Amino acid sequence: MAACLHTIAARAGSSRLPLGQCAHALGLDGLALVLAPGGRSPELWQSSGPQAEAIEDLQMVQGHGPTWDTARTGRAILIPDLVKEADEHWPGLVPALLTAGVAALFTLPLRTAPPLPLGTLAGYRTTPGPLTPAQLTDARHLTGALARLVTESTPALIADGMHFAEVHQAAGMLTSQLDLPPSHTLLLLRAHAFSHNISLLEAARDVLARRLRLDDDPGINRR
Repeated sequence: MAACLHTIAARAGSSRLPLGQCAHALGLDGLALVLAPGGRSPELWQSSGPQAEAIEDLQMVQGHGPTWDTARTGRAILIPDLVKEADEHWPGLVPALLTAGVAALFTLPLRTAPPLPLGTLAGYRTTPGPLTPAQLTDARHLTGALARLVTESTPALIADGMHFAEVHQAAGMLTSQLDLPPSHTLLLLRAHAFSHNISLLEAARDVLARRLRLDDDPGINRR
């Protein structure tokens, strides 16, 4: 982990982070760095591992999940075995995560001192098992280093790495087409992705490519 932290400290001003190296040091299969400054909805900034983006996309589609709860409450959520996790906490999410190949999920708050919530660091494994005390300590050191890097980064640098920029572009296009506020069109995109069992990015890209139009939906109430 020392090498990972050194690499992060040396990358001030760089948009790419060594999350794959950090995940390996923590015994994880992937990491996701999710930003939610000022209480805004969490958004994936950077990730490593084949399932990381899918995990965050599922939570964005459903509008809830451990990443979101940690960003909102500032509390870590440690789930060493998703099979044993009750679905009542996040209805519909746990089965979807298991289908995506996720067996264990850990979310830690990203914040500065004095405590200022910035987002979440989420890690996952494809096999069940807890973090060891040493791994959990290393993970907390990592969140501290990432929080410092985020606070020192320029808005342009952060915006350049956002995974869901196309989602907001699609919501903006739908706002113009449907004469609805962006918050409503984002909900429409989520509902379409959920009902058609596709990712939110897929739905957004279909809108941007004009393969998908939602203006014929009889359930839309225009303002």
